[in-house]
Amino acid sequence: TVATDEIRYGDNDRLAAQIAVTVGADHLVLLSDVDGFYSANPTEDATAIRFDTITEVTPEIERMAGDAGSGLSKGGMKTKLMAAKMAMGAGCAMAITLGSPHNPLKYLETGGNSTWFLPSVDPKTARKKWISSLKPQGALHVDAGALKALMAGKSLLPAGVTEISGDFARGELVRILAEDGRDLGCGLVGFDSAEAQKILGCRTSEIEEKLGYASRGALIHRDDMVL
Repeated sequence: TVATDEIRYGDNDRLAAQIAVTVGADHLVLLSDVDGFYSANPTEDATAIRFDTITEVTPEIERMAGDAGSGLSKGGMKTKLMAAKMAMGAGCAMAITLGSPHNPLKYLETGGNSTWFLPSVDPKTARKKWISSLKPQGALHVDAGALKALMAGKSLLPAGVTEISGDFARGELVRILAEDGRDLGCGLVGFDSAEAQKILGCRTSEIEEKLGYASRGALIHRDDMVL
């Protein structure tokens, strides 16, 4: 890392959530000095109720967490809610539980007190939604054979691409267009635009010779595509 200005977070909770989202984790566990999310500060309000599960971080739930600007209000619950929203949006379930027991993850696994924030979508669906939200940097035109393969759930190979437009880097979003210009979908491209031009229409076995290095072959892998 040579610059951190755009990835700084003011708390470890959101940093943990960002890492969980980045690696596509199914679960995130935040270890705290409180055994879950409560309706009020349990050290100050004897009537405070702990939530077993939360499926949506509503404004009412956010009010229960208090003000993030008041230091460690309610064990930093405001920042934990921010982390939960980030994780849930990516299809990652998040738990808040005690960090003080010996082997706290085993404590959680065996029924220890906790609050689970459960997403309404799975990680795969959330990833597809994220891909669709990105700004396209170019387009790939595909022939009838590639269109048929895409509709069958296959990856997009260079052999089925007839034209490339735009200036894009590897990993950026490009549109997928039919020969008649119809918008078929989009995906994260596995080659930059210069490389893609070199292997345009090539069979997978010819890619290494054209580029001088081996690759996984697909211009857009099916896991990185939304149709």
